[in-house]
Amino acid sequence: MKPAPRRARPQPERVLGLLGLGQRARALAVGVEPVRAGLRSDRIHCLVVAGDASPRTHDKVVRLANARRVPLIPGPSAEAIGARLGRPAVQVVGVLDRALAAGILGAGEMALTED
Repeated sequence: MKPAPRRARPQPERVLGLLGLGQRARALAVGVEPVRAGLRSDRIHCLVVAGDASPRTHDKVVRLANARRVPLIPGPSAEAIGARLGRPAVQVVGVLDRALAAGILGAGEMALTED
């Protein structure tokens, strides 16, 4: 019998934990304007975009990130990201540290489960 196919499912708690670590290390750009500035200066290695980010955030940040070929991962809600970082709702976070970005990308993409 053939095994069931596996699907990737993001691990929001792991992503949030790594964002908290990045906040303590001052390795994050938090919010639309700091992220845009970081993207323009090529300092952002990946983006975490809240699942409920506004269309305006997508227009301002996601398009710029795609043009700069910066990887994006969908994150949990803006409220959850903000709560983890000790702020009000945060729609987008840019990761300034290359190693932290690799960990976040791995956590966002590599959780395999069998259904």
